[in-house]
Amino acid sequence: MDDVAEAIADPVRRAILELLHTGGAAPAGQVASAIGARFEISRPAVSRHLRVLRECGLVRDTLEGRRRVYSLDPTRLGELTGWLARFTAPPIWQQRMDALETEVYRTRRDRLRNPPIGEERTA
Repeated sequence: MDDVAEAIADPVRRAILELLHTGGAAPAGQVASAIGARFEISRPAVSRHLRVLRECGLVRDTLEGRRRVYSLDPTRLGELTGWLARFTAPPIWQQRMDALETEVYRTRRDRLRNPPIGEERTA
């Protein structure tokens, strides 16, 4: 988890993750062009950022002919997300509203299955 947190701490790496998330898999050259233009960094520097992301498991690379194509692999983010969620628990009123919503749906479902005497089933 520490390597993932360290990797996403860098704004260039976050931009690469966003690019791969919104645009899908992309060749290294395309990633380097898009990110290099945005941050004014060289292709070798983008390549080093891609290597860090690959080594911590946030992106995968595959060879297609002579091109290296990168794609997002969000599975490693789940561990970090779970850890962060402990600090962002929903407020108690939200939990109570969720419980109320569940009870309303349960009551509607039960009423449709077993209507009170004198009422017809409407589904």
